[in-house]
Amino acid sequence: MSNAFSLRVPAYGRHKPTGQARVQIDGRTIYLGKYGSQESREAYHRITKEWVRNGGTLPHSTDITTVGEAMVAYLRFAKGYYRKNGKVTREYEAIRGCCRIINPLYGRSPAAEFGPLRLKTVRQEMIRAGHSRKYVNKNVGRIVRMFKWAAAEELLPASVPQALSMVAGLRQGRTEAPECPPVPPVDDAIVEATLEHLPALVADMVRLQRLTGMRPSELCILRPCDLDRSGTIWIYRPESHKTEHHGRDRLVLIGPRSQAVLLRYLARDSQCYCFRPVDSEAKRRAQAQIDRQTPLTCGNLPGTNRVSNPKKKAGERYTTGSFRRAIHRACDKAFPHPQLGSKVWAEMSDSQIDEVKKWQSFQRWSPNQLRHSAATEVRREFGLEAAQIILGHSQANVTEVYAERDLAVGLRVAAKIG
Repeated sequence: MSNAFSLRVPAYGRHKPTGQARVQIDGRTIYLGKYGSQESREAYHRITKEWVRNGGTLPHSTDITTVGEAMVAYLRFAKGYYRKNGKVTREYEAIRGCCRIINPLYGRSPAAEFGPLRLKTVRQEMIRAGHSRKYVNKNVGRIVRMFKWAAAEELLPASVPQALSMVAGLRQGRTEAPECPPVPPVDDAIVEATLEHLPALVADMVRLQRLTGMRPSELCILRPCDLDRSGTIWIYRPESHKTEHHGRDRLVLIGPRSQAVLLRYLARDSQCYCFRPVDSEAKRRAQAQIDRQTPLTCGNLPGTNRVSNPKKKAGERYTTGSFRRAIHRACDKAFPHPQLGSKVWAEMSDSQIDEVKKWQSFQRWSPNQLRHSAATEVRREFGLEAAQIILGHSQANVTEVYAERDLAVGLRVAAKIG
């Protein structure tokens, strides 16, 4: 939400030639009535309060608001509202993506005329761009939410979002929009083969996530101060998590096997992150020095050939993106292309590069699949409710998306009852 306390409220002033009170906002002079009168004071306070509440801009008249103006106003609001730990979230970027599709089509048209047929036209553009059915439905929901916000700010009539909400979502099998395949769990044998090609620190991150089923974002921000080690089972309370804006608490239960993996990363300042790229890079450099074949009396001395001010430096913690990329690089090494795996990019033609990239896309797995694997194992051994607790879901139907049903159980039942 906008930081209203940082706004400097325009002063209540006097227009000497006419003797009227005035306030100057957004390059506009608004006359309030006779200077010093009660009516002018009330008008001043009303206008400045609306200006502050609207993030430093005056609400537009419903007669002149275009779709583009409504989108700009909403993006300004969304940039302040969809924030976490001081940074805008992916939801804000998704809203911007919706606006990029709407703007060339209806950016200059009156917002009050944006109805269901125009929304369906925008939706068709998303389908034509190749977006999946579920993603298109989510984006349509974002657009309706944007117009609902604009109506609440009196930028357009309330009838506009009411009409847009009548547009039904796309149904599976009844649209040209493709379906996204479900995210499957990753086989433990594939994980083990990948671990051999990961840095030791990242390999331990993979092991810990597989054992606990925590989200990648929760794993990356783990600190010693967030751990309650008073009991046999440690309890990890992330400083930030996915559903905290709903007022929900998140507890990650860490058992003996997970504790054995994590223990070596706790001997540090309690406020420092356990898994730090700077530590991994230091280990890599130390190992490279141990493996050095050239005598120290010849060639460069350790550390003398480093760039003094590199563009990228190892950070204090992994992000979900850097964690995923490290796994993907290890997958490329663990499962190379049968014919082209030994070649470098410079030796390959464009068609060969495309073939290798296609191969890699099928061989790679991502951290979220470890969460699916953990959920499936817990559900198979202890049931759906236990999986729900481990994953931190408030509803069991959400857990079913992650915890795959074990087909072997059904096969045994079918064999027994015929």
